[in-house]
Amino acid sequence: MKSGLFGFLFAMWCLIIVGGGIVVLLLGPISISGFGELDWFISSLIKAIIALILVVIWILILSKIKNWMFKKEIKL
Repeated sequence: MKSGLFGFLFAMWCLIIVGGGIVVLLLGPISISGFGELDWFISSLIKAIIALILVVIWILILSKIKNWMFKKEIKL
């Protein structure tokens, strides 16, 4: 049981580190122009939507990994 739990925690930390890297490297430099005073608001809105989508994807991935690991543990 310990190996499944440690594997899950390892996968969780890997996803956190990769997600942080994606946010900093890809979302940080996004900027929108052409909307005047609303440039910062629109670019922030786009960044927030993309970040929320990434969080949902990470949660789904972790849920699948958790289910796979614990089903494997139950079969043993």
